[in-house]
Amino acid sequence: MASSLLISHSYLLSFSQSPTLFPFHLKTTAIKQRQRQHYSPPSRHLNIVSSSAASASLEALIFDCDGVILESEHLHRQAYNDAFAHFNVICSSSLPLNWSPDFYDVLQNRIGGGKPKMRWYFKEHGWPSSNLFEKPPEDDESRAKLIDTLQDWKTERYKEIIKSGTVEPRPGVLRLMDEAKAAGKKLAVCSAATKSSVILCLENLIGMERFQGLDCFLAGDDVKEKKPDPSIYVTASERLGVSERDCLVVEDSVIGLQAATTAGMSCVITYTPSTADQDFKDAIAIYPDLSNVRLKDLELLLQNVVAAS
Repeated sequence: MASSLLISHSYLLSFSQSPTLFPFHLKTTAIKQRQRQHYSPPSRHLNIVSSSAASASLEALIFDCDGVILESEHLHRQAYNDAFAHFNVICSSSLPLNWSPDFYDVLQNRIGGGKPKMRWYFKEHGWPSSNLFEKPPEDDESRAKLIDTLQDWKTERYKEIIKSGTVEPRPGVLRLMDEAKAAGKKLAVCSAATKSSVILCLENLIGMERFQGLDCFLAGDDVKEKKPDPSIYVTASERLGVSERDCLVVEDSVIGLQAATTAGMSCVITYTPSTADQDFKDAIAIYPDLSNVRLKDLELLLQNVVAAS
C-alpha cells in the first residue's frame, strides 16, 4: 500500500502580529529543503478520523484543481510578472515590478483573488507609474482601471501558458481518476477558481473525454461563498447523491482542507512547494504527490484510519 507521510509539526507562518507579509526570510529555501527531506516516503499513516468516516466506503472521489491537478501558482506568478513588464509597472525602483517566488508563496496563501492581491500590494508599497498612467493614479476610478487592465491582461497570458502544451498534470492524477471511473466511483472536480479558468485547465490537462466524464464539476461561480466555506463540497455531495462520509477530497492547502472537513468529508493532502509548510493536522493522509497512491489505498484509508505510532 502506498504510504502516507507523518508530519511532526509544520512551519506555518503567522501574520497576527503584523499587518504586512514580512519578514519573508522566515520562509526560506533551506526550510523547504528540510521539509522535503522530512516528508520523503516511506512512512506510516498519521491520523485518527471520526468513527463515521472510519466505517465509510469510498463512493466519490473529489479533486481540487489548482495545486492538485496542476501546480499552478508559479504559472500565475509568471503571468503577473509578464503583465507588470508589459505595462512597465514601476513602484519603488526603475525596473518593472517582479514578485519573487518566496513573496508570492506568502501572498497567495494570505489574499485570494488577483485584484485584491494587487490592490493590497499597491496600498502597502505605493501606487505605480505605468504605460497606462505616467504618474501614479490618485483617484479610485483610475486605480480601478489600472487593476482591471492588469488583471485582464494577466488572465489572457495565463490562458496562453496553459494552452502552450508545456504544462503537465501533477504525477498520478490521471491514473487515479481513471482507476476511480473504472471501479464505478463517482468523480468530481471542485475548484474555487472561476469556471472559465477551471474549464480551460481541465480541457488542456485531463483531456475532453475525462472532463466530460466527470459526475460533478463545480467552480467558484457556482457557490455564494468560496473555500474555506464548505458550501462547494456540500453542493457536490448533493449533486452526486453521495453522503458526505462516503466522499474523499484531494486538496493541496489548509483552506481547501478546512472546506472539506467542515462539510463532513475526509480529506487527503497532496502539497506543493507553496503549501508544504501549512498545518494539515486534520488531513487523514499527506502526500508529496499522487504518483504512488492507488485507489485501493484511499479506500482503505477511509475504512481503517488508525493513529500512527
